[in-house]
Amino acid sequence: MNIFMKKFERIKNQKVFTLKKDFSFGALSFLVLALCLAIGITIVNTMYSAVFSQIIVYIAFAFIISGLIIALLSLWSTIIITVVLIWLALLGSFGLMMYPIALAGTVGLFFGASVQLILQWDKVIVLRMGKFKKAHGPGLLFLIPIIDRIAEFVDMRIRATDFSAEKTLTRDTVPVHVDAIAFWMIWDAKQAILEVEQYIEAVVLSAQTALRDAIGKHDLSALLSRREELGKEIQIALDAKTNPWGVTILSIEITDIIIPKELEDALSKQAQAEREKQSRVILAAAEVEIAKKFEEAAKEYEHNPVALQLRGMNMVYEGIRQNNSMMLMPASILDKMDLGATLGTAALHKIELGKKEQNDDQS
Repeated sequence: MNIFMKKFERIKNQKVFTLKKDFSFGALSFLVLALCLAIGITIVNTMYSAVFSQIIVYIAFAFIISGLIIALLSLWSTIIITVVLIWLALLGSFGLMMYPIALAGTVGLFFGASVQLILQWDKVIVLRMGKFKKAHGPGLLFLIPIIDRIAEFVDMRIRATDFSAEKTLTRDTVPVHVDAIAFWMIWDAKQAILEVEQYIEAVVLSAQTALRDAIGKHDLSALLSRREELGKEIQIALDAKTNPWGVTILSIEITDIIIPKELEDALSKQAQAEREKQSRVILAAAEVEIAKKFEEAAKEYEHNPVALQLRGMNMVYEGIRQNNSMMLMPASILDKMDLGATLGTAALHKIELGKKEQNDDQS
């Protein structure tokens, strides 16, 4: 026994028992049952002049309770069992006296179960004698009692399903946890029900497999920087698998990528080093540009001592004004900043240039 149980423990997605309904016993079904009971009660009151009014109420109440049971266990066998029990109880107590209301209640239960209201976004797969009959869209649907049954109500709207891949290794052997969302819809209800047992579970498991496969093909840097491309890659692989099931994958979106804490710190330091390297390269380039500008300025000042003198005086002034403090300078700099001497030097320089030009003309 233990060996038998251990075999099943290895199966992660073990099949869980779910009740397969043959139909849906809803508000419209109860309305049909109530109308049939009303007809039966009217007939009995006409036959017996309301002598058995209390008994009639009890019988009607029994059929309503049967309707509630059928709403929970929507199977043709449930209707047959409840009807047989009610008929046996009535025949044993009253003989055939109450057959009109019993017959009306029986018709109400079967006819109420046969009338199905399909919503706008649903499609139902109808089986007749166990074989596929049709896929019915929104509106009223009439089933043949016992012969027809609804295999499944299929929601045709777009669905959003989240899934994840835990502790999956990337191509550069980094363990990551990736969360994603799949947007998908059913385009062929017949294929989704008849070709795969649990289409929702099949889509989720296939999406997880495709996600793990895509993670193993890419490095961590690619996962972090190319999420959209990774989602498209998973979508194409998953859509090729689910299309034969009547399911199409609209898009896959990567919502979160979780990496180990130690690796987060290492990546943070690496990014900081890259930014520092980039800033130093930019600073070096700026120094080169500044040096070129200084070289151009030196050429301009070479033949214009007045401009050089004024530039020196301006630098001293700017330094004093910005720092708002006292500056210590050598005494010789005051002689160089003497405006009169500067202007005289400039005039003497111009005179010498004029004499030189005259000598050149005479020669």
